[in-house]
Amino acid sequence: MTPVPEPAVKAWIREFGVTVPRGATAPSPEDVEAAARGLAHPLVVKAYGPDLVHKSDAGAVRLNVGSPRAAAEAAAEMRAALAARGAAADGFLVEEQAAPGVEVIVGAVRDPVFGPVLLVGLGGVWTEALRDTALRLCPIAEADARAMLDELRGRALLDGARGRPGVDRDALVEVMLAVGGPDGIVDRLGEGFTEFELNPVICGPDGAVAVDARLLGADALPTGPRALRPRRRPGATDFDRLFAPRGVAVVGASTKRPGFGNMFLGFYKAAGYKGTLLAVHPEAGEIDGVPCVPSLADAAPHVDYALVAVPARRCPDVVRQAAGIPFVQVMSGGFREMGAAGLEDDLLAAAREAGVRLLGPNCMGVYAPAGGQTFLGGEPGRPGRIALVSQSGGLAGEVVKVGERRGLAFSKVATVGNSADVTPAELLRYLAADDDTAVIGLYLEDPRDGRGLFEAMRETGKPVVALVGGRSRQGRAAAASHTGGMVRDDRVWPALAAQAGVALVTGQDDLIGALDFLDLHGARDVGPGGDVLVIGPSGGASVLAADVFDGAGLDLAPLSRETEAALRSLGLGAGSSLANPLEIPVGPRADPDLVRNAAKAILTENPFTDLVAHVNVQSFFTFGGTDPAPLLTFARRVGVLQEEAPRTRVTLVLRNSECAPPGVEDDIRRIARTAGIPVYRTMEAAAAAVAAGKTYAARSRHGTA
Repeated sequence: MTPVPEPAVKAWIREFGVTVPRGATAPSPEDVEAAARGLAHPLVVKAYGPDLVHKSDAGAVRLNVGSPRAAAEAAAEMRAALAARGAAADGFLVEEQAAPGVEVIVGAVRDPVFGPVLLVGLGGVWTEALRDTALRLCPIAEADARAMLDELRGRALLDGARGRPGVDRDALVEVMLAVGGPDGIVDRLGEGFTEFELNPVICGPDGAVAVDARLLGADALPTGPRALRPRRRPGATDFDRLFAPRGVAVVGASTKRPGFGNMFLGFYKAAGYKGTLLAVHPEAGEIDGVPCVPSLADAAPHVDYALVAVPARRCPDVVRQAAGIPFVQVMSGGFREMGAAGLEDDLLAAAREAGVRLLGPNCMGVYAPAGGQTFLGGEPGRPGRIALVSQSGGLAGEVVKVGERRGLAFSKVATVGNSADVTPAELLRYLAADDDTAVIGLYLEDPRDGRGLFEAMRETGKPVVALVGGRSRQGRAAAASHTGGMVRDDRVWPALAAQAGVALVTGQDDLIGALDFLDLHGARDVGPGGDVLVIGPSGGASVLAADVFDGAGLDLAPLSRETEAALRSLGLGAGSSLANPLEIPVGPRADPDLVRNAAKAILTENPFTDLVAHVNVQSFFTFGGTDPAPLLTFARRVGVLQEEAPRTRVTLVLRNSECAPPGVEDDIRRIARTAGIPVYRTMEAAAAAVAAGKTYAARSRHGTA
């Protein structure tokens, strides 16, 4: 890839306020001495040309040159060395050498899904060996730039270390905004670049100087005023009939060899679907008691949703017959995820030809208890306020079934598989405006419209929790075989989540837990702080809890002296210190109101936004027999505490709940949910959920960048 000549890039970026060294160019070594006259020593000499993408590796940079004559000699030596390697220089750049300082890289690359991404990191070994960098999607705001610098592990070098002065952070932030901010360098380049890099930017107490600039993938530098390129967003689709269809047609049911089509007919019948249910079969009059039509063309206009479960090669022809049906979902696999991108393109073309919106291919379908939609066996759960968009049908089914087992209730669930047509971004926008939905979960591998997803995340005012598959090297390989996911830098996802105010979790259980927490606590008007109070039995469990919450980025603030006095009046802390986490006796013979009373005493002086009460379930049945009454009473008292402390989010952790008799954990969950309290089995799960709540609360207070 041919770079734009460095002198031209540097002259251009000055227009954006980026400081570069004073210098001059010369076409040959013989002209370097004259070009260098008037420049302050020491000097830097560089060769530039199409063969010199990495000048240092090619030996095309010389530092600490003492005079114009020495600069000319250095250029001549470079020319000879390059010629010996079969390379040539178009010219030479001689510049004043910048004063020493902290070296920083500021660059931008074009992610294949999310578009331009800004990167900042400390130079040298910090960037290359330790990957000490921070990312954000462009354009960034000043708050993004400052947050990026704070994320660097070596940020102490920016503040001054070992007697060295700190750097001018404001000047460095200005460089970052000049590159990746609104109307900045990346914005002006538009589609006309692959990679842009200032490396290094030398930062000192009095400013920041970009001593090297590289631009790849651009034929020429933009000139004149920036031409605005508004993003074209397709007209919004009304997905109401997707989640509440008046009629459903299933293609792929058989009279001889029952398969997936027969399975889905059974699901709708078991769910008690009240709309028109049809099977599509060229010859049969009915299948499994469901009336048949010969083709999808005969199903319209009584059907809003068609489910296709036939071999992949037949799917395009089936979809072409669906004119008049708003939504067609292709369950079948064997498309892009299996290397058959052409077949997937044919399928999409067939959908466009028929004028239908296509879900999938390679997905399970839609689940919406209020609208009669299902892709799961058995009776649907009760309608709720939790929505989910998933690129994995199997995982979506697990989230629904496990979630409902724990007391969660869902409004709308859509699986989108390869997302050839309908994308997660579209559905997120729809759900953000859906009155029946309060919290949204996402499982993503390759969102296809990454920039649209980013914008949708930033614009929705509802809490969003995202679980992303394929972020590791081996995970990316699995995603490629699953939904055709593209290989991306795994650091893009945390950057996107930070900018959009989205909670990013790392596992299915944490996704369920965060959705539960935000469903119950998302609308709670908590205080402006973010501190967590942990109360429960066992010093060891408390120490481990402190480690877990610290690892989740949550602060366990100390208790005030006034609070300690109030706790001692309750009989706590005799012979020991009172701290957070607070160790307190909880068991079958303890006062069931002790946790509640202690919490009220603490919250009177310290307005904690979150309180996590934990209990060792095993101890209740080891020391109290089989009677669950003491544990159930304790749970009810914690429920009263939530009512008495409406501006604190109360969470309950049932450690070792497998030691309870059958049904006890379910009873506690019902008691807690009635009181608006989420329940978890481990501190780790609770910490992940509380962190998601903190993310949404911060977004609600401050908005996104």
